[in-house]
Amino acid sequence: MPRYQAPLREMKFLLYDVLEIGTYSNLPRFSEAPQDVIDAILDGGSRFASEVLQPINAIGDRQGCKRNPDGSVTTPKGFKEAYKQMSDDGWMAISADSEYGGQGLPRIVALAFAEMCSSANMAFSMYPGLTRGAYEAIHHGGSDEQKKTYLPNMASGKWSGTMNLTEPQCGTDLGLIRTKAVPQPDGSYKITGQKIWISGGEQDLAENIIQLVLARIEGGPEGIKGISLFVVPKFMVNKDGSLGARNSFQCGGLEEKMGIHGNATCVMNYDGATGYLVGEAHKGMRTMFVMMNEARLGVGMQGLAQAEVAYQNAANFARERAQGRSITGSKAPDKPADPIIVHPDVRRMLMDCKAFIEGSRAFAYWTALQGDLLHVSPDQLVREKADDRMALLTPVIKGFLTDRGFKAASDALQLHGGTGYTREQGVEQFVRDARIAMIYEGTNGIQALDLVGRKLAANGGRAVFGFFSDLEEFVSANEGNEKLKPYVAGVQLATGQLREGTMWLMQNGMSNFDNAGASSHDYLQLFGLTALSLMWAKMAKAALEKEGRSKDGPGDRFYADKLITARYFFDRVLPDATSHLAKVKTGAGPVMALSADAF
Repeated sequence: MPRYQAPLREMKFLLYDVLEIGTYSNLPRFSEAPQDVIDAILDGGSRFASEVLQPINAIGDRQGCKRNPDGSVTTPKGFKEAYKQMSDDGWMAISADSEYGGQGLPRIVALAFAEMCSSANMAFSMYPGLTRGAYEAIHHGGSDEQKKTYLPNMASGKWSGTMNLTEPQCGTDLGLIRTKAVPQPDGSYKITGQKIWISGGEQDLAENIIQLVLARIEGGPEGIKGISLFVVPKFMVNKDGSLGARNSFQCGGLEEKMGIHGNATCVMNYDGATGYLVGEAHKGMRTMFVMMNEARLGVGMQGLAQAEVAYQNAANFARERAQGRSITGSKAPDKPADPIIVHPDVRRMLMDCKAFIEGSRAFAYWTALQGDLLHVSPDQLVREKADDRMALLTPVIKGFLTDRGFKAASDALQLHGGTGYTREQGVEQFVRDARIAMIYEGTNGIQALDLVGRKLAANGGRAVFGFFSDLEEFVSANEGNEKLKPYVAGVQLATGQLREGTMWLMQNGMSNFDNAGASSHDYLQLFGLTALSLMWAKMAKAALEKEGRSKDGPGDRFYADKLITARYFFDRVLPDATSHLAKVKTGAGPVMALSADAF
């Protein structure tokens, strides 16, 4: 059976040594999170993930969710009890606003806990994850009354939240939405329509489900400019906060999916349900984007999280599975065969996974830190920079981490050989679960188009040129460090390639939009690799400073191993950037040459 143990040493190294979050202790939220508090959260979260969530992961996959004749949904065995424990113990409230019952800690701390949960049980973790996104949307765009009514119970997890966007006729093109909202004399609206692929739209975990629904107010403008956002509770909320009558919507069915079977993916039918406008009429996408961006960062983290748990099980298997002999001579002469970890191709797969996971974790955490600074820094320039980085990097986090995370899970299955293809070993679930992350919350192709079509040009390119400054400042500050030289050189090379690809797109994408579309995937990959080069150089710098001064004594290899993995990334992974740049510069010609009827 598969195992999972949170990589606490890795997480703490990033938080304390690389990102140095202690230097922000003078800021709100961070002032409430000294190292001993963060350590307690990470250590406790690790136990919760490995002891509560991981044991019910395979159960959830095999049992799935069940829709009952009355439209209610039963989640797999153990999910309800785990959810209650998560709520009762305050795990869902880590970064929620203290005004609404949260702990008010930095979001980067909550992200580390969310990673553990997703590695241990991705399907389960989606329920609190989407609730967090709905909380953020109401917190951002809701009225004071709506915040007071919904946020305390959503922060605790007593109530859950969802996002209702997709309909049978529209996914990415939300301008085609048909769900309608009819104004009522009391200021509410009657919501009628059908939504599909609604994760957690119905379940038996929370007392109430707060649906955030996109709909078009009757008579409103056509297209995306006519969409409004509504909060539609499963049970109406009385003035004293108690639950009232059941609202007029229900789950019409559950999707049969490739993976994440433990999460209820619902068809939701709204039949004159009572809803309340969030924010301005016809401006619903502004607020929904808050939730969508939160969800996209979370989905990128899911790619990393599934890669982590798959890698852990592959490494364990490689150490234990004996097959054949090393091509350089027996390494276990007292046994009938050597463990497969002696074979170079097995090491290649493990090192690819390790280099991706550790670099991507640093990238995700660094980006989450920008989100914290955006909300708490008193410096307007710092907030502007953080906002730019968040907007620019969200599609990269989502697309790059889920693409490479799925590959890492697939490599982990490959390493297991035939046993990996069977259910008994458990690794095939990681592959199936990871695959959806490349699709939902905007397919990775859409993320790439968003990056090249919107994010590069935003504010005259301010965000991307600001990111180039981050890269160049690191090179400039460290190019005199002889020990850091190979890592600095790698960042410098990647920066030049990303700049070349960016300039090519700026010169050729506007003259022919197909050039931008055809090159977008490879540009996103190039961007992701460049970002990881910066993260690996930062980690190498921290490891060099800490090496030889480890609290665990001279036998501790953590920092030495970190440097070895960094060299692997620069020698074996980063060269892929050259290939992606070459593909970017071919443009639309080779991609669009065939006529449509030739396929």
